[in-house]
Amino acid sequence: MKIYNTLTRSVEDFKENESGKVKMYTCGPTVYHFAHIGNLRTYMMEDVLEKFLRYSGYDVKRVMNITDVGHLTSDADEGEDKMLKGAKRENKTVLEIAEFYKKAFFEDCRKLNIKTPDVIEPATHCIPEFIKTIEGLIEKGYAYFADGNVYFDTSKVADYNALTGHSSDELMVGVRDDVSEDTNKRNKSDFVLWFTKSKFEDQELKWDSPWGYGYPGWHIECSCISMKHCGEYLDIHCGGVDNIFPHHTNEIAQSEAYLGHKWCNYWFHVHHLNDESGKMSKSKGEFLTVSLLESKGYDPIAYRFFCLQSHYRKPLTFSYPALDQASATFTKLKKKIAAIDPSGDVDEVFVGANREKFIAAVGNDMNTALGITNIYDILKADVNGATKLACLKDIDRVLSLDLVKGKAEEVDPEFTQKSELELEIEALIAERAEAKKNKNYQRADEIRNSLKERGITLIDIAKGTEYKID
Repeated sequence: MKIYNTLTRSVEDFKENESGKVKMYTCGPTVYHFAHIGNLRTYMMEDVLEKFLRYSGYDVKRVMNITDVGHLTSDADEGEDKMLKGAKRENKTVLEIAEFYKKAFFEDCRKLNIKTPDVIEPATHCIPEFIKTIEGLIEKGYAYFADGNVYFDTSKVADYNALTGHSSDELMVGVRDDVSEDTNKRNKSDFVLWFTKSKFEDQELKWDSPWGYGYPGWHIECSCISMKHCGEYLDIHCGGVDNIFPHHTNEIAQSEAYLGHKWCNYWFHVHHLNDESGKMSKSKGEFLTVSLLESKGYDPIAYRFFCLQSHYRKPLTFSYPALDQASATFTKLKKKIAAIDPSGDVDEVFVGANREKFIAAVGNDMNTALGITNIYDILKADVNGATKLACLKDIDRVLSLDLVKGKAEEVDPEFTQKSELELEIEALIAERAEAKKNKNYQRADEIRNSLKERGITLIDIAKGTEYKID
């Protein structure tokens, strides 16, 4: 297996650590809103990576965090707190927002056949680990206290910018438009480990610490959750390309400063899904969610098929015509498979040979497009139907396109307590509220009318919107 390593900026042969278990960490969602389909492209490609490792014979432990506190849009504590923003938007507590959108996220994952990680850890469960690590960084001279906050001193790190490949001057404050300068920092690239001084007077989630009553910075979460469940050495760390700087850069700095040795061997980053106007986000245009695609008649797995046709390290542009084409192709493919005569004995030699062919193709830096090509190669092969179906079932352990049967992977029941209809309605209500906030009344009316046609009546009240099913 070969994988592109962001740290070395090259495709490398993957080598597992001496323990024999591949330890894999993926940055999870900040659960303040629904995930848009751009976010979910990243989780799909991480899902393929994990499943391919298992398919290839590796023993994998995958850990993912849930950010339910501490994710600000600025390390200077000048941007919006995303969790507080969600709570204000919906007149709920932060914990209520976190619980609702956590379940909604995993419901989207279920619809897209994204496997639930082995360990899912909310940040609010790990406050003692954060405090212990920050204390260690202070003791080692890598962190300092200034005007109510604890900062990491990046000048103490020999190669702070190893992951980005840029100099500190190129990555000064202001490189992103949502980051403002903090005059308490010794260096512009320093970042907050623990906040006790915040502009948010109504900040709900705070804890006692040696530095005062406060809450953790965003970056410390992933380092500590990874070390808690994977130990001092990590094989693969995953995320979107927008996590490279500053989030993953800061993770490396604080983790290796605390541990005293190299922390993670491979960094796997998925490129953006763009709409036709640029990078997809929750704040502009139509909020593209899995539920929205479903409301327009699309099968979520057709969206998975759309994504797997491209390489994860290339930007992918979403448009409805492009999804229409992918959906039509996927429907024809499923019909061809459904028409296969299942009779005959399975040729295990052919299945094994196809497996090796599939591993060689997809294993060359997660080339899922060649994995799709392998489906057509199987259909054209001069073997009986039983053998074709056996091959399709085999490779679908990685692709997860429901080629032969229903969904093979299910998420933890904790996250599927509500029915799909309930979650879909709530998703559309939230989208309607966002549309009204953005004065997109046409879209708001479309949602109300489409639900009405299905026998679902929306009732606007002072605290939001309720519904009844006729």
